[in-house]
Amino acid sequence: MTVRLLIAEDERDLADALAFLFEKNQFTVDTVYDGLTAYEYASSGEYDAIILDVMMPGITGIEVLKRLRRDNIQTPIMMLTAKAQKDDRIEGFNAGADDYLPKPFEPDELIVRVRAMLRRTGEYRPDTMRFGDLCLNPNSITLECGKKTVRLSGREYQVMELFMRTPNVVFSADRIMDRVWGWDSDAEINVVWVHISNLRKKLKAIGSHVAIVANRGLGYMLEEKA
Repeated sequence: MTVRLLIAEDERDLADALAFLFEKNQFTVDTVYDGLTAYEYASSGEYDAIILDVMMPGITGIEVLKRLRRDNIQTPIMMLTAKAQKDDRIEGFNAGADDYLPKPFEPDELIVRVRAMLRRTGEYRPDTMRFGDLCLNPNSITLECGKKTVRLSGREYQVMELFMRTPNVVFSADRIMDRVWGWDSDAEINVVWVHISNLRKKLKAIGSHVAIVANRGLGYMLEEKA
């Protein structure tokens, strides 16, 4: 299922980085940089979710939110802002926001929370991915094998999703780093190795015959053992 997302953020570098992040995670994204354009786009009712920065030129994100709710646009909306004070959060929720995430934030938390926000609408049904005896459940962020289940962190889920979408394909550590953490991430390459190690332990814990196999000098791939 393709999810259409509108991102309204006046910091262009951040807006473009967010668009890149969500597109990597199978969202279709439109990006705008001011409140009036955000209101114009969001009024179409064609989006599955909206991320609104509070402080934008033209009109604020809060004003955009109020106008949309007044127009009976019920699209799930997350407020994304540097303001983290309780009064700002209360104003956003009172105006009809579905969630509120202050900057700075972790990209994986943003992805997980947007997906959770979509699930609460009752209309979003992300695909459960299967390979061999393994099931990756995007609703509960878990790996399942038979009756055994293990929960994943946000980054572990993203790495596993990459493998599950294209099993038996080798991904270099650099490519995994780029696809999951982003090309401009400050994280070191060893973070990929750590997450691969953690996922291997979790696959073993649930007794799956699916494994993340190292291809020496090339990278890693997901394969089903005999």
